[in-house]
Amino acid sequence: MKMQLDCPMPPLDFDRITLGHGSGGLLTNKLLDAGVFSVLSNPLLDERHDGVVFSLDGPLAFTTDSFVVSPPFFPGGNIGELAVNGTVNDLAMCGALPKYLSLSFILEEGLLMSEFWEILTGVKTACTQAGVQIVTGDTKVVERGKGDKVFINTSGLGQVHPAARIGRQHIRPGDKIIVSGYVATHGMAIMSVRQGLQFESAIESDTICLNHAVKDLLDALGDGVKLLRDPTRGGMATVLNEIARDTQLGIEIQERTVPVREEVAAACEILGLDPLYVANEGIFIAIVAPEAADEALRVLQHHTSNGPAALIGEVGKAHPRQVVLHSRIGGRRVVYMPAGEQLPRIC
Repeated sequence: MKMQLDCPMPPLDFDRITLGHGSGGLLTNKLLDAGVFSVLSNPLLDERHDGVVFSLDGPLAFTTDSFVVSPPFFPGGNIGELAVNGTVNDLAMCGALPKYLSLSFILEEGLLMSEFWEILTGVKTACTQAGVQIVTGDTKVVERGKGDKVFINTSGLGQVHPAARIGRQHIRPGDKIIVSGYVATHGMAIMSVRQGLQFESAIESDTICLNHAVKDLLDALGDGVKLLRDPTRGGMATVLNEIARDTQLGIEIQERTVPVREEVAAACEILGLDPLYVANEGIFIAIVAPEAADEALRVLQHHTSNGPAALIGEVGKAHPRQVVLHSRIGGRRVVYMPAGEQLPRIC
C-alpha cells in the first residue's frame, strides 16, 4: 500500500520560484534550508558538501535517469515520487539492493512553492517506502517558459544481491515469463488527466518501489531468476521485443493471462491504444527457470499493491527474434516494437 508522509510547508519569503533561487546565493540557501535539507535530512546529506563519501562492500550497481512528466502531478503520485521509484526500480532490475540516490532539480521560474513542497514530500515518501537516502544533488532555475515547471534527474547506487545472476545470456528455451501486476496503469493515469476522461473508478498511477519484491524473489529463487525488466516507456511490447532480439529466441505470450484493470482496458479502447505498448511504473517482468515459476508467483503474492502477478508466456525456439501473442479468440499476431512515441512526456 502506498504511504503519504505529513510534511507541512513552513512559512517562506516567496510563494513562487524566482531566478534568484538559482543564483547560488542567499535565496538558493533559503530554498535549500527550508526545503531540500529539512525534508530529506540524513547524516550524509546534512554534510552539505559537493559530493558524498561512503563505503559499500561487494559488487555494486549504478544507474541514472531523468524525469520530464507532463503533467508533473497526476492521480496516484507526482514527479518526485516517480523520480525516486524509477531509479530504485532500475537498480532492482539489476538484482541490486538500492542504498543511495542523488537528486537534481531544474525548476522553472514561477513554479509555486507549494507545488515544489508537494514534490519534495513525494520524494521523501518514496525514499521512506524504498528504504533509500538522498545523499547529494543540485538545484538550478531556468527562465519562465523553458522548463515546464520541473525536471528531475536522479542517480542511484546499490549493492548487488549475493544470489543475483541477472543477464540475458542466462535465458533458455522453456523459461517462463511473469509480470508482477496490472499492465498499462501509469500511462493511462497520465492520459486520463490529459484527455479529461472520467471513469467510475479513478485510474491512479502504479508508481511504487519494486526493490522489496525483487529482494524476496532473489532470496527465494537465486539464479532461478534469469532476467528482470521494468516496462516503462514503450511498455511490455518494447521490453519483450528487446529480449527476443538480444537472445535471438522467440517469445510467446497469452493475451488472456495479461492482467489489465477493467477501467484501464476501457480507457485504452476509447483512445485506440494497445495496453502492451503503454508505460508502467510499478510492475516488472521476470524471466525465470521453468521449475521456479510456481514459487515466483507464490513469493509475489505478498506484493500485491499493483495487482496479482501472472504467468503470461514462455521463451522458445520458434519464430526467433519475434514476440507472438495468442489472442483470446484463438488467433495469433506478431507484437512489433513500437515505431514512435504513443504517449509523450510519460515518465
